[in-house]
Amino acid sequence: MSKSEGALLSTPIQTIAEIPRRYAAIAPDAIAVSFEGRETSYRVLDELSNQVANGLVAGGVRLGSRIAILDKNSDIFFQVLLGAAKARAVLVPINARLAPPEVVFAVNDAKTEILFVGESFEKLITEIQDQLDTVYQIIVLDSRYLKWRDAHPPTETRLPVKPDDVCLQLYTSGTTGYPKGVQLSHANFPLHALDDWKAWSSDDVMLLAMPLFHIAGVGTGVFGLVAGLKTIVLREFVPSVALETIQRDRVTVTFLVPAMLLAMLAERNVETCDLSSLRQILYGASPIPLELLRKSLRVFRHTGFFQVYGLTETAGVITVLGDADHSVGDGELLRSCGRPIEGVELRIIDASGQSLPARQVGEVVCRSSQNMRGYWNRTDDTARTLRDGWLHTGDAGFLDENGYLYIHDRLKDMIVSGGENVYPAEIESALYGHADIADVAVIGVPDDRWGEAVKALIVLKPDRLADPTGILHFARGRLAGFKVPKSIEFVRELPRNPSGKILKRLLRERYWEGYERMVN
Repeated sequence: MSKSEGALLSTPIQTIAEIPRRYAAIAPDAIAVSFEGRETSYRVLDELSNQVANGLVAGGVRLGSRIAILDKNSDIFFQVLLGAAKARAVLVPINARLAPPEVVFAVNDAKTEILFVGESFEKLITEIQDQLDTVYQIIVLDSRYLKWRDAHPPTETRLPVKPDDVCLQLYTSGTTGYPKGVQLSHANFPLHALDDWKAWSSDDVMLLAMPLFHIAGVGTGVFGLVAGLKTIVLREFVPSVALETIQRDRVTVTFLVPAMLLAMLAERNVETCDLSSLRQILYGASPIPLELLRKSLRVFRHTGFFQVYGLTETAGVITVLGDADHSVGDGELLRSCGRPIEGVELRIIDASGQSLPARQVGEVVCRSSQNMRGYWNRTDDTARTLRDGWLHTGDAGFLDENGYLYIHDRLKDMIVSGGENVYPAEIESALYGHADIADVAVIGVPDDRWGEAVKALIVLKPDRLADPTGILHFARGRLAGFKVPKSIEFVRELPRNPSGKILKRLLRERYWEGYERMVN
């Protein structure tokens, strides 16, 4: 390594835009991204992202312009992400599982100017195109994308990108029934930190199976590039394919949600697969059943496990339960989310905002440089969530005497199913449009596969007959598949308090009887 390369490597990365430029200089031929047999070196990734950036600027994109991408995972996502960063635009990844009305909302709410669309989503976009208010260019991610990209030079834009510039806007559902755009800046990502949970090097090989529209997917991908490692991107998670990839490509690190672990362990050949290369599994996004964790520790016996807890609003991870904590085998400790990472402060507060002592349950609040810049065009929601430098997570939990965090329940009316955040208000709003429904409440109930499953409790209008099949068909036309209720129960009435609010906790109690906490 030359003196200039050494100096470059020792300089902290401040923005996502700098990542490909750095590794193009010090390790140009190293593989950055591998997707379905197509490998992209860091030098080529730098050039391709420059072409995207120049194309965006030529297309009228300016500082803070929103561009969106609707597709399943691919290597092209990283070209667009890094190109947008270099062009000082904000990338808005759209959840590929959304129903058409939900896509319309997210695209319009973000005031999207340019929309990148996977070929398999072209029909959907064609059907809703006249409803997209601000989109003036649609680029389909097939030969048309290549033609557009390659019409622009691979030279640097040289635009001044600042750490405080917003670079990513991820939509997360809200208790109001409308998704909110979480604005994350370059500085929200701890790009220079090398905590033990991501002490990766250029020798590592990462399996990226999480969806890139999810903070766990895009965040893990960004940190993999920061480490200069090779990232193998799966189009979507298939347990047999994930196991085959780990074995064939000698994968060393990956991020999985509990539902993924469960699916992999259910594969017939999991016990005979050579998984010895895998040295680290990060897992999180939803609580993990203790028995599933213990089985995972046994099957992946060569692997260090790191449980992580965080939110989209905190740019991902804020606490980690490390490998050493897992090795102890303490059942109580394994239910913990771990301790705050460097630079993160946690408090547990009561309803008046006062800090609570160890083992007293209250709301988890967080202060760190990772806290979002705010919700896009949602001043009131931002003010409620960010107060005096502290982000109010909406999760109820406690800290023990050693600073380990335990999540007890949710203050927010939220369900976590298979790692996806699902807000009942959004589902209830959709179901209320059904002609037979007089009242509805949506809750999360325990589910062995998904952690929690969406359940709808429905009061019918007079003289209407119960038709669960018809109601589910109605829901599928308006909601992403993971939001559609897994079960429906018809009831005469829903319990409400004097102000008319449905008593969700009362509804949940009988389904959660025998569980230590109302999250699974």
